[in-house]
Amino acid sequence: MEIPRIVLAGTQSGVGKTTLAVGLMAALKRRGYQIQPYKVGPDYIDPGFHTLATGRRSRNLDNFFLGEEGLIRLFLQTGQEADLAIIEGVMGLFDGKGRTGESSTAQVAKIVKTPVILVIDGQKMAQSAAAMAYGYKNFDRELLVSAVIINNLASENHYQLIKYPLEKKAGVKVLGYLPAQPELSLPERHLGLVPIAESKKLGAYLEQLVSAIEQHIDLEQLMEIAIQAPELDLPAPTNNHNLLLPKQQFSVKIGVAYDQAFNFYYQYNLELLKELGAVLKTFSPIKDRKLPDVDGLYLGGGFPESFLVQLATNNSLKKDIARAIKAGLPTYAECGGLLYLCQELSDLNGNCFSMVGVIPARAVMTSRLQGMGYVRVEAIRDNILFQQGNVARGHQFHYSRLDGLADDRPAYRLERGRGEGVRTAGYLQGNLLASYVHLHFGSNPFLAQRFIEQCSR
Repeated sequence: MEIPRIVLAGTQSGVGKTTLAVGLMAALKRRGYQIQPYKVGPDYIDPGFHTLATGRRSRNLDNFFLGEEGLIRLFLQTGQEADLAIIEGVMGLFDGKGRTGESSTAQVAKIVKTPVILVIDGQKMAQSAAAMAYGYKNFDRELLVSAVIINNLASENHYQLIKYPLEKKAGVKVLGYLPAQPELSLPERHLGLVPIAESKKLGAYLEQLVSAIEQHIDLEQLMEIAIQAPELDLPAPTNNHNLLLPKQQFSVKIGVAYDQAFNFYYQYNLELLKELGAVLKTFSPIKDRKLPDVDGLYLGGGFPESFLVQLATNNSLKKDIARAIKAGLPTYAECGGLLYLCQELSDLNGNCFSMVGVIPARAVMTSRLQGMGYVRVEAIRDNILFQQGNVARGHQFHYSRLDGLADDRPAYRLERGRGEGVRTAGYLQGNLLASYVHLHFGSNPFLAQRFIEQCSR
């Protein structure tokens, strides 16, 4: 199957690849192309920008979650109707999980046979940029580094000073540059669902960014590179991919918390639930006063700590959720959802705010990262997603901790967390399952089926 495509990769984090990815998506959409966006790795925030710029849902490409076969299948299924696929990388080009670099941008680019456009921050460089590009191009000869875009340059003269050695000595095309303008940097925090006031501000920002890209970057040459991507074949299914699951076996309604405070979900998870027959009914823990009529709850991650007053004062919904969970409503909560279900959530200044109260613990925000990285999850006992011994994969990233929670009902054994070895985690009580881990259902699609089965009861 032929899908024009590029990977936009950085030499390291912070070089502006998200700014460029979003800008390129918006600029090419303005020219009439249908752009399908993707993000390498487990990130939630960047895909929100992608979706806003293109009007199409961004997907995570992560072979730690999906395996190579599942990753290719997801890419082909979601990209075949687009004119161009733009894949934004993660961290530096070769940075991934552990010493092997699993799920790195380079590894994903090779799996989907996609040419790489390298983003270099040229602020404090001249000819040295050529040496850097040469190293990235030749570090892995199986990877096709086709071109470079230079970010953060002082002037056109600065650009020409860098461009010549890049093309003549490093042997890579240079598609252009972005000038060093603070107003071209993405705002520091926007959530996956952008509030109306913020979306207008972001729309104006995109106009300015697109104007700079059209002025300084050769979009025609970028499209030529994308069109040269080789054909990619759909693999025959060899594992428990979701295609092997029965579709629409049950008809259930699942409430999904989705607003400014809660919007960190893998799109794959939501789509798989829908494929299996679930009707997803979104509601806002900030604004809604009662739960919709549902058979189950999915409380995803986000930034509840940024909306503590609104969440704490919505007593009507908190009581409704508490009653439903105590009555046995199947409820799956991850990270931000876990915090929301605790008795209290305290901010960085020690101010406490009452939450739903079904988890007997106090959640405390800290200035220090408390957990980060990919994890392998094994269920300790049966619950609404797992049977005992079932395994799946996920990711965690949080700046909070739980105080006062007894460790007598853990849900999982976790492996391969950052410096954690093997440990227990999560909270399990009745039909409630909650933890800091964001599970990816692509790593074990039967989690979604079991959740729907439990909701149907």
